[in-house]
Amino acid sequence: MTAHGELTLAGGPDVYWFVGGPLDGRVQTREPSEPAPATVRYMHLHDGPKIVHHYDLHEVAGHGGEYRLREYGG
Repeated sequence: MTAHGELTLAGGPDVYWFVGGPLDGRVQTREPSEPAPATVRYMHLHDGPKIVHHYDLHEVAGHGGEYRLREYGG
């Protein structure tokens, strides 16, 4: 937090948000020195067939980013 009470991400962990699909709204943090994977694969296992979702990283201002659900053409 700055002297004026403003929040800042400087010096803290990088923050990654998940957008879309079953992980929508989930937040993940990692240390800036720990590289984030370009793609995250989420596999949903249940009694039926396995369902796989892919999330692609979109960097945001050097302090984390968004993992957006990959859209497949159809």
